[in-house]
Amino acid sequence: MGKFAELVPERVRALASHAPNRSVQQIEAESEMKMIALGSNENPFGPSPLAIRAMEAAAQSVHLYPDNDMMALRERLALHHGISPDQIIVTAGSTNLLDILARTLLTPELNAVTSERSFVVYPMVTRSVGAELRQVPCKNDGYDLDAISDAIDSNTRIVYIANPNNPTGTMIPAKEMDRFLDRLPENVVVALDEAYFEYAEWLGRERGIDYSHGVDYVRDERSVLVLRTFSKAYGLASARVGYGMGPAELINYLARLKTAFIVNGIGEAGALAALDDREHYEKSMKNNSSELALVTRQLRDMGYAALESWGNFVYIETGEDASVISRRLQMNGIIVRPLTGGWGARTAIRVTVGSPEENRKFIEALRHVTKGASLG
Repeated sequence: MGKFAELVPERVRALASHAPNRSVQQIEAESEMKMIALGSNENPFGPSPLAIRAMEAAAQSVHLYPDNDMMALRERLALHHGISPDQIIVTAGSTNLLDILARTLLTPELNAVTSERSFVVYPMVTRSVGAELRQVPCKNDGYDLDAISDAIDSNTRIVYIANPNNPTGTMIPAKEMDRFLDRLPENVVVALDEAYFEYAEWLGRERGIDYSHGVDYVRDERSVLVLRTFSKAYGLASARVGYGMGPAELINYLARLKTAFIVNGIGEAGALAALDDREHYEKSMKNNSSELALVTRQLRDMGYAALESWGNFVYIETGEDASVISRRLQMNGIIVRPLTGGWGARTAIRVTVGSPEENRKFIEALRHVTKGASLG
């Protein structure tokens, strides 16, 4: 043990550090080759041109502190969703909001419930405050809502539900979520993580399935915090802008634990402008829809078990050590996400749906590495 171990609480010492993908620039420098980044579910088209211009303009005032309340963005989001600004909190991405929620509602005597093979941040934020995390087994590669209900007791304060689920891409239809909430005890708040909302909503319309009643829950003052982000569909991952929608009373308590100026003015400007660019949004959605179908079909034709996805990524069961196949792909210029470690899927990888050319190169590389060959 190091010299600081006795000063650090056991709950912190026991935490496993989150290991996000290394930067593309770092990997390219090490490998001395150009990489296609398909490991972090980013928008292959980047941010809206309107957002870029807005952020460039906002950079002229970077010497000034931003609006701590993010009032302009909250008012715009309130108008967009048909709710009140006091039902919205803006944070540095939805991961920051998950941390705030855990610190607000959990203590070492309490617990939270979620599913296995879901977002790796749920265990981190729960255990960081010393609370217990109960993870129930998956059902059909997604959430088993009945098992989650059975795991809830009087000491449960949060249920984390990623819909669509990250990393499997599975989705809980709106009516199933309605039924789950109807039998939820009053001592529980559901963190309904809709980071991939835009993709799932678009796909739901195409597939004729009612995906989400999240905003309806907010309007009805249900014990639900709906999490959204500008990192995925809007291409602003590095700007770190996310938000939550929920009962005004809960939002008020969450805001008390938000670090001052945690969201910067450049990010807010980009988010506001991104909401105005329907052309860029539809381009991103249409590409994801068509390319998701194509990549999934190609993977299945190759013999891989590729799950039907409701996001902008595909969960692939490879049948071998995911770290090994990920390294092979990286040697051929493709970065994917091996779902080892905290993800709990030793033989699975997650690959982002990129542009048509990026997806073509991924499939080509995958065919080569499964033959033990290199594209060199």
